[in-house]
Amino acid sequence: MPDLVLRGVSQPGDTTPSDLHISDGIITQIVPRTTTTHAPTVDLDGRTVIPGLWDEHVHMTQWALAGARIDLSAAASAREALEFVRAQVAATARPTPLIGVRFRDAIWADAPTLRGLDEVTQGHPTALISHDLHCVWLNSAAAERFNVHVDATGLLREQAAFDLTSALGQLPDAEVDALATRAGARAAARGVVGVVDFEMTWNRDVWQRRIAAGFDALRIEAGVYLADLDRAIGERMRTGQPIADTRDLLTVGPLKLLIDGSLNTRTAFCVDEYPLGGHGVLTVSEDELTDILLTAREVGLFPAVHAIGDAANSVALNAFARADFAPGRFDPAAVDGRIGQARATDRASLNERRAAAGRIEHAQFLQPTDFARFARLGVIASVQPEHALDDRDTVELNWPGGANRVFALRSLLDAGATLAFGSDAPVAPLDPFTAMSAASCRARSDGREPWRPDQVITRSQALSASARGRTRLRTGDVADIAVLDGDPFTVCNATFERMPVAATLLAGRATHGAALLAP
Repeated sequence: MPDLVLRGVSQPGDTTPSDLHISDGIITQIVPRTTTTHAPTVDLDGRTVIPGLWDEHVHMTQWALAGARIDLSAAASAREALEFVRAQVAATARPTPLIGVRFRDAIWADAPTLRGLDEVTQGHPTALISHDLHCVWLNSAAAERFNVHVDATGLLREQAAFDLTSALGQLPDAEVDALATRAGARAAARGVVGVVDFEMTWNRDVWQRRIAAGFDALRIEAGVYLADLDRAIGERMRTGQPIADTRDLLTVGPLKLLIDGSLNTRTAFCVDEYPLGGHGVLTVSEDELTDILLTAREVGLFPAVHAIGDAANSVALNAFARADFAPGRFDPAAVDGRIGQARATDRASLNERRAAAGRIEHAQFLQPTDFARFARLGVIASVQPEHALDDRDTVELNWPGGANRVFALRSLLDAGATLAFGSDAPVAPLDPFTAMSAASCRARSDGREPWRPDQVITRSQALSASARGRTRLRTGDVADIAVLDGDPFTVCNATFERMPVAATLLAGRATHGAALLAP
């Protein structure tokens, strides 16, 4: 007898409801509604069920912390950002650094200055983190407190910014873990069952601690950064490897390496110069990247290469080609035979990886000849569609001649590439429906015209990219399920962008909407 039957459910596009049987966390049957059963039953009254959603690129601790920080995304200038900060200074206890997030100086007509931030903060340590995490604007008091040097702009960029952002998050573990637990619940409420966490730290141990303390809202694939590669090799870590005593929630994620910067900081490595000069930065040469990819293959770590500029993406693809990463070369199950037996929750992901050489994270700006190379080399385009709408003005200012090659999702699919969707939270909200809507509409419900609408993809394609290649539940799947109050293929655009999620199940266990799912 099944543990639970979800009665009267539909899958996207269905015209007649079905009953979905779950036993031991697995979908054992999907049968016509008329079938009778004596098992515990929940009548879902025609609601739509879809495979549980994944966010393929988050910075989970930063996303958790951002909810308690000043949101500067509405600031249209440095002057406006300073006024936001001025209003917060009096309300923040003096010993506590004042931290803001999500400013976008790339579209400001005026520029950040150290003097301006000093004037409004009056000696209160203040650090403002840009929306892409690649830049921090800080005042003299914060520079002194954290022992960093800033020039007249008050800006730190790239590695110096990453280091300071990490230092700003050094709060007691219990405090940060509580914020992460709340962030996990918010994600589950949006139909999310798992994330690939690229928090810039030795992330495995963090999640072991959180799960031991009770975190159970999501599956976590904990990324490994290049700086920790030797440690990961020494501990014989392999991508896809389940971590013991984590209740089947934690596995080793990809090897993450950054080879260029970002658009907002104008450090993404590009073929053409930026309007203010320079081509951005390439932090890892093609030769070095090739060697790293060869090492990753040898030790069983699936590579995820951060590349945003068109020149950086070409370098990454060249390195994949030189390392002879043909489809089928990476097989985590062959590296660690326990994966197939110990965790069946991610078969689609494993199958995808067996057919892939690696991933390029962002793949934001591409040369025309590079679209087809993603498919030919078996490289997954791990993209964040909401960034297209966040960055549209920045793109038009900084990459005007190549804007038709930015976030070109339709071109990638037409060339045969595989897409994997994420948010890069806190850069964008951890909400797959926000991403899927951006990909299928190229617009928000804010009245602005769609941006580059020739690059829209279908909702079915967007769902596939958010659910690890699936759009429908099947018998034999792990019961990672999102229950929706509407068919995602037929609701209007405004509803799709904010799709109501009635419940989420992880291996048949409710992580959201428990009251609805109670038999």
